[in-house]
Amino acid sequence: MNFSTKYIWQKWSVAFKIMPVMILVAVLKFLFHKFGLEIMELNALFTSLVAGTIFLIGFLITGVLSDYKESEKIPSELTASLKSLFDDSYTIYKGKNSVPAHNFLEFQKIFVTSLMEWFYKKERTKSMLGKISAMNEFFIEIDKEGVAAPYIVKMKIEQNSIRKMIMRIDTIRDTDFIGSAYAIVEAMGFLVVIGLLVMTIEPFYASLFFTLLVTFLIAYMVFLIKDLDNPFDYSDKGESGTEISLKPLRDQESAMKDFK
Repeated sequence: MNFSTKYIWQKWSVAFKIMPVMILVAVLKFLFHKFGLEIMELNALFTSLVAGTIFLIGFLITGVLSDYKESEKIPSELTASLKSLFDDSYTIYKGKNSVPAHNFLEFQKIFVTSLMEWFYKKERTKSMLGKISAMNEFFIEIDKEGVAAPYIVKMKIEQNSIRKMIMRIDTIRDTDFIGSAYAIVEAMGFLVVIGLLVMTIEPFYASLFFTLLVTFLIAYMVFLIKDLDNPFDYSDKGESGTEISLKPLRDQESAMKDFK
């Protein structure tokens, strides 16, 4: 898949997902019209239902987007902590020709690879937290070589930052944003579509157009919100349009592999 094709897929992936829904609604609208099942006239109560559905969608997208914007910062902050930890270890290694520091550098190369696998759910969270705790053994050995305490303290701070961000990502991946809010939006969206199917609007093709338009908007927003709700869902779709880019971590992994 070349860049342009990949870009188009990422941009319109949600629209492609809801095409089966659109086709189903179009077929049902034709059948309802053909068999005289359009028994309801357009009224103010129905327009209020549509407005209420749009309001709830707006409420959901506002909450999800605020979390998404916060999540966007995590890969860069995680990379910054990894880079700082690596730089401090490299400084100790070069300054004192420290064997424990060199071993710690090699450990960090393996750790970053494991971290990338963890994002794709090929590594368990418990295992990653265990590897973070295993850094303490290297700190002990480095400390025995008489390295200045501020270096050890700084590396411990970065270790704690990495642990917190991994636990934060794990929580985001496993927690849905207000499940009951999803339920009511899905229920109201379903009722709106049913109402459009049984509603008489003349001419028929105008009715079909508005039915498909409203269905598209509601379905698109519900699917989009669910995609944005888990911006770290790489195991199913990789780094698609709604998943947060892991480029900073990939760049750091590549830079670490160059270390000899």
